[in-house]
Amino acid sequence: MAQYVDLIVFFVVGMTFPIVSFWLPRLLAPKYPDEEKLTTYESGEVPFGDARVKFHVHYYIFALIFVVFDVETVFLYPWAVKFKELGIFGFAEMVVFIVMLVVGLVYAWKKKVLTWV
Repeated sequence: MAQYVDLIVFFVVGMTFPIVSFWLPRLLAPKYPDEEKLTTYESGEVPFGDARVKFHVHYYIFALIFVVFDVETVFLYPWAVKFKELGIFGFAEMVVFIVMLVVGLVYAWKKKVLTWV
């Protein structure tokens, strides 16, 4: 049981810290809500219009593709670090990985997802 003490302490602190971090400011902060404090802050400007503006779905798809390719390129770094140890098998696996990324990129290009409208 002694070997799990560190794990238990880590778990208790990990669960307690966020709860206390949210609870303590609510307890100590002054509560004087008035109309000016409840308005939306627009860099000193008076807010106008509705905050729920509709965006074309194309922007979300563009952002999603960017995130996917950005995250996938992060996988290239550990592969490059261990390149010599992985040998030809590691090289072949990365070639397959990059080919899949290129196929996805070509598909997105053909569907005109990468054009900013």
